[in-house]
Amino acid sequence: MKGISYLGTWVHDWYRIFVNELKLIFTDAGVLIIFFVGGLLYPVLYNLIYMNGTVDEMPVAVVDHSGGSFSRRYLQKVDATRECEILTYCASLEEAKGLMQKGLVHGVILVPADFDSRLTRGEQGVISTYADMSSFLYYKCLTMGTSLTMLDEMHQIQTERYSAAGFDGKTASQLVQPVLSEENMPYNRAFSYTIFFISAALLLVIQQTMFYGSSLLAGTLREQNRSFASMPRELQGLGIGRVILGRGAAYMAVYLCTGTIIALLIPWLFHLPQHAWWGDIMILLVFYILDCIFFTFTWSTLIWKRETVFVLFLSVSPMCMFLTGFSWPVTAIPEFWQWVSYLFPSTFGCRAFINLNTAGCTLADVTHEFHAMIIQTVVYYVLASVAIFIENKMLTSSSVGQSGAAAPEPHPASRP
Repeated sequence: MKGISYLGTWVHDWYRIFVNELKLIFTDAGVLIIFFVGGLLYPVLYNLIYMNGTVDEMPVAVVDHSGGSFSRRYLQKVDATRECEILTYCASLEEAKGLMQKGLVHGVILVPADFDSRLTRGEQGVISTYADMSSFLYYKCLTMGTSLTMLDEMHQIQTERYSAAGFDGKTASQLVQPVLSEENMPYNRAFSYTIFFISAALLLVIQQTMFYGSSLLAGTLREQNRSFASMPRELQGLGIGRVILGRGAAYMAVYLCTGTIIALLIPWLFHLPQHAWWGDIMILLVFYILDCIFFTFTWSTLIWKRETVFVLFLSVSPMCMFLTGFSWPVTAIPEFWQWVSYLFPSTFGCRAFINLNTAGCTLADVTHEFHAMIIQTVVYYVLASVAIFIENKMLTSSSVGQSGAAAPEPHPASRP
């Protein structure tokens, strides 16, 4: 009977904390903006900005000071690529810059006067490019168009030099490219920036908005001399589990709704790859959201001012994005930053989501990421419990040490 009574009390207290946390969330305008407006607006905004994902036949201007056969052949190949279209030839770089400032072209190719003469002497030729950085896609198109053309031109020039040295065509081709290679990009054949970027950004939005919203709420309460860590003295800190799990259930309820929209509805709405079964995505969401909750509870204990959240937004979000490995091979990330990446749930959540939804893997193929998220969840739950226990002791000592002052009434959200 005693065990049943304790269990009933535990569930009753847990439910009170759960309900009160929901009330705090839905009565704070800043938290609502971050959770719902920001959490749902960012994925839509990103997809609208990169709606097409690719830019074809981008207009560029050419300044050809060489005018030789090599430069003409190179520029003809650039014009034939999918990425670039030579709109006009200019007499000077200043003229080309004027066209770019007017928005008539989005890139400039500058061929120096010694380009053909250097290649004729067997030396290295240099070509300069200038891209309109109002959109990253312009830079991508100009770089890909000129770089791929340059690689093809290098092979042709080397073949011509071997042929001039007396080698037949087949031997010259084998000397230039002894091993034939074929490029195959099965998951993003069109080099779409939308598929490349959005797949990593979607789950990062869940982590970041949860952390900023919860930290904003925690900072507000601490500014008002209230805290989630303050608990009735008779429990002496033994109600920490009810506080963490009650608050966590509130965030789980909120983010299962928004997370489902972000991970399932947004990709369907904007025609992003969806190669995973929706049930696998939901399983990933449950583990990922749980990891993010305890991650948030742990690090939000360091937030004592409401404004601190907005400072962190600018510094932490780009770092978390690049540490997921979506734009750079994980094996090429320095070891120090790999250890830093292990602090964030997004590192493993985003990788698992990309492998499932974009590459069409199964849950068995992302067990490493799931194991990492489980370890993170356990570690952050322990750290959050320790942080609340220490803060509770500090608040209790502070209230006892105030002469002639009554101990502050515990906040309803944290009654165990």
